[in-house]
Amino acid sequence: MDAGSRSISSGKNRAAVQRPPLQEAGSRPYMPSLSTRNPSAKCYGDRFIPDRSAMDMDVAHYLLTEGKKDKENAAASPSKEAYRRLLAEKLLNNRTRILAFRNKPPEPENVFAADTVSSHQAKPAKQRRYIPQSAERTLDAPDLVDDYYLNLMDWGSSNVLSIALGDTMYLWDASSGSTSELVTVEEDNGPITSVSWAPDGRHLAIGLNSSDIQLWDTSSSRLLRTLKGVHESRVGSLAWNNNILTTGGMDGRIVNNDVRIRDHAVQTYQGHSQEVCGLKWSGSGQQLASGGNDNLLHIWDVSMASSMPSAGRNQWLHRLEDHTAAVKALAWCPFQSNLLATGGGGSDRCIKFWNTHTGACLNSVDTGSQVCSLLWNKNERELLSSHGFTQNQLTLWKYPSMVKMAELTGHTSRVLFMAQSPDGCTVASASADETLRFWNVFGTPEVAKPAPKASHSGMFNSSFAHIR
Repeated sequence: MDAGSRSISSGKNRAAVQRPPLQEAGSRPYMPSLSTRNPSAKCYGDRFIPDRSAMDMDVAHYLLTEGKKDKENAAASPSKEAYRRLLAEKLLNNRTRILAFRNKPPEPENVFAADTVSSHQAKPAKQRRYIPQSAERTLDAPDLVDDYYLNLMDWGSSNVLSIALGDTMYLWDASSGSTSELVTVEEDNGPITSVSWAPDGRHLAIGLNSSDIQLWDTSSSRLLRTLKGVHESRVGSLAWNNNILTTGGMDGRIVNNDVRIRDHAVQTYQGHSQEVCGLKWSGSGQQLASGGNDNLLHIWDVSMASSMPSAGRNQWLHRLEDHTAAVKALAWCPFQSNLLATGGGGSDRCIKFWNTHTGACLNSVDTGSQVCSLLWNKNERELLSSHGFTQNQLTLWKYPSMVKMAELTGHTSRVLFMAQSPDGCTVASASADETLRFWNVFGTPEVAKPAPKASHSGMFNSSFAHIR
């Protein structure tokens, strides 16, 4: 209902006689029938109209003529006058009113106020969450490749953070605070250009500059297989959907690889003319979002995909051209399955929200700087974005109003990558200033198991520590 309608109805309510609120929709005050009179039924008529059924007509007649008789009997003896008054007192029972009126209707109970008070007592006002303005921990990350189109950090479900520094892949265990080196690739294959944890938190996919993709078992530090010939150039983006590893390359191709079978390339999506720099599967696994250096955003649906690689290209569900720069930052909403947030590069600077069922752009916000990464809060309706020049900040937004809740500064160069802890509370940010920072930006969920505290020995003795 529009605001004008609300103001009109509220004015009518104020003008009407007060009645108990919270009545059922469409209910009206009871009005007695004009054709029948039921003495047992409740009647809420106008109390200023005399009610004949409540009047004694003989008494009324006596009271009306009493004054005239007093004048006529003015010379009566005092004894007769006393007798008359005593008789009137006994018979009339001190009734002196001629017309009989109903009592005033009972005052309505303030049900709304009582319910409001009780609800406030039961649910106290939620206090605004404290958001620390500085990083909880800062690690040194030398040789982090300063390339907007790559994806070099991910945080797995086993609470292990993976980050690629040049040719080497490092693993940081958030539970124990220990750091290990998984692999250093050969110089001809490196540097590492993308990394993504499988849903089990054990297997790790690594994309290389040589176009190869490696699959590792991190529990045994063992290379399981290398996928070759999938792309013609570097693999800058990876995304898992159960046993399907989706890869995006500089050649503009997107390939679904079933890592369980020998002939792993099972589907190909071809819609980008330049490098695919963003890939994200929806939570349901039904839709895939891809962003490219061609400023395009594609939504692909598994129901439209061909199971035969020889069939060639698969048709996209939506091809969206609203961004005016590369689309790398992609984030599916955790509380609305068809809501996707996307961020544009330096010439665009916008965060856009999409209904992926219809392809409609729901909102667009100019952030004023390059959008490098996006993360949704798993516990609240909030969105975190990381940016480049000029502030190199992390910005926390309230959704859907997109009011800024906090701006976190500390990085001295663009914040290229962000990753979220499994419990959704902590965010790691990696910047071209070669530092890795941890922020307690999303707070603590109402019911959450306490995470084991990281050891502060060794590499955490100082605020800056080398990650390797």
